[in-house]
Amino acid sequence: MQRTPGLSVRLKLTLSYAAFLVLAGVLLLGVVWIFLLRDVRLRFLVPNLDNLPRIIEPASFGPAVFGTAAAAVMAFLLVFGLVGGWVLAGRMLAPLNRITEATRAVARGSLSHRIRLPGRSDEFRDLADAFDAMVAQLDAHVAEQRRFAANASHELRTPLAITQTLLDVARKDPDHDTGLLVDRLHAVNARAIDLTEALLVLSRADQRSFDDEPLDLSLVAEEAVETLLPLADERGVTVTADAAAAPTTGSPALLLQLTTNLVHNAIVHNLPAHGSVQVVTRAEPDGVTLTVENTGDRLAPDLVSTLTEPFQRGTERVRADHPGVGLGLAIARSICDAHGGTLTLVPLAAGGLGVAVRLPARAA
Repeated sequence: MQRTPGLSVRLKLTLSYAAFLVLAGVLLLGVVWIFLLRDVRLRFLVPNLDNLPRIIEPASFGPAVFGTAAAAVMAFLLVFGLVGGWVLAGRMLAPLNRITEATRAVARGSLSHRIRLPGRSDEFRDLADAFDAMVAQLDAHVAEQRRFAANASHELRTPLAITQTLLDVARKDPDHDTGLLVDRLHAVNARAIDLTEALLVLSRADQRSFDDEPLDLSLVAEEAVETLLPLADERGVTVTADAAAAPTTGSPALLLQLTTNLVHNAIVHNLPAHGSVQVVTRAEPDGVTLTVENTGDRLAPDLVSTLTEPFQRGTERVRADHPGVGLGLAIARSICDAHGGTLTLVPLAAGGLGVAVRLPARAA
């Protein structure tokens, strides 16, 4: 934004200090004149340059030199105010200059730059700390977006490369079984569609482009469980739901996506046989909770802490017949964040994973 050049804040503060000091001097001299020299003729109070050397003589005092001495004092106060004000303003605005330099560095793309202003808390240091916190969050967000973009590009490139390979093989071998080729292309295309839809859902959640509606999280959980019961039966997993009323607000579609992702993840990443999944919803004074726990192998805490990152998979938990796209828990976390909630992953002592979602309660 182009602005017309103007006076600097330092110069404005300097002029303000000097003007205040001169005004205080004028008021003080006025009080002296009113209470001590009001009976003296005004012509004796007019400054006279000829009397300037007399004001430093010990024997010279009284009304005759008052005007000249007052003018000399006012000139001294003006110079002292300008010089002292310039120095004081520079010292006061030094932190602001550092903040300005840091802001320009960040504007040039240096998100790793921090102010780290030393000293006790004041307005400037609070501003610097808030700026550092903002840049740190922005740096983390940009790094996550870059990592997400790189991973998304890699994940989308994989099915396209497989499709290209299958087509090249079919072109070189006209007698190749077209039925098998169509089946493979269908599987690869379905994976690409699932990945694209997951990316769209994740983008929608990150942008918070939805309207809040009153809903019951227990009904959402029951719908997700009913939808995934065929998958659970196919894999030999028992799903139980203890859905107590849990009124909240949000997007029904996104919260259904969140619950479906958690239940689907719990079913797919389970024991090879006789596994179980437990889904629980509860209403609490400060919010509502959705808990999804499953059986499975024991998980390392450092692995669990990374499972909500996009395209991050627990390799120990991936089933060869359903690797997924690596966005289920990332989407769940983004939807939870968009609704002002929290998502917590806890490895269970007996094996498996516990996922707890806490959302704000519906206002009365």
